[in-house]
Amino acid sequence: MAILSKLFTLFRGTATEAGQAVVDANALRILDQETRDAQDGLNRSRDDLAKLMAQRKLKSDGVDANKRKLVEYEGYMQVALQKNDEALQLEVAQRIADLEEKLGEDGRVIGEYDASIEKLRAAVAQGERGLERLRAQIDTVRATESVQRAQATIAARHSGTNAKMRTALDSLERIKQRQAETGARIDAAEQLQSEQGDDGLKRRLFGESMGAEAVLARYRKPQASLPAPESAPLALPAAVDRVQD
Repeated sequence: MAILSKLFTLFRGTATEAGQAVVDANALRILDQETRDAQDGLNRSRDDLAKLMAQRKLKSDGVDANKRKLVEYEGYMQVALQKNDEALQLEVAQRIADLEEKLGEDGRVIGEYDASIEKLRAAVAQGERGLERLRAQIDTVRATESVQRAQATIAARHSGTNAKMRTALDSLERIKQRQAETGARIDAAEQLQSEQGDDGLKRRLFGESMGAEAVLARYRKPQASLPAPESAPLALPAAVDRVQD
């Protein structure tokens, strides 16, 4: 049972997280619908206020009519008093009593209407102010959402651009490396071909340089190895020889 309870708790937690994710992803849509619901409720409150005000007006019109009728019956009472007819006086008095009772009751109803109308009017005004503030905040949130969405798009593009640039630089380096390797292979092939041909043979025979100076130096080497000729004694004049004798 403990395992089943844990699994059930895990399921409820997963469902809550998934539901919260869906709510977060559709927060603006939900907020718009909640705003429309609040507007509908405010409209119904306005309708109720209008109905109360209409009923109050009807009741007030009835009171005015009964007040006029009361004035009329008070005139009848004067006539009945002048006729000294007690039965007629009682009948008129009963009519006046009924009208006064009706006026008193209607006055209390009108007072209740006035209290209800005042409360509902205050509630409607408060709801209108709250709904106006809510819409202003929604506009701010929506604008912030648009700005953040644009910033996220720019950041994603910038990140993608940097990644593409890094990839391009890596490709460029690979191309340069491949070209360097290709150039080295070409140089090695040319060097190998040169060593296998006459040029390689001549370099191995006469050295690396085949210029005029190298050739001249090669011919000078045998001359430098020959011994230098001895110089002959100078011949003295005959007169000098005789003097010496």
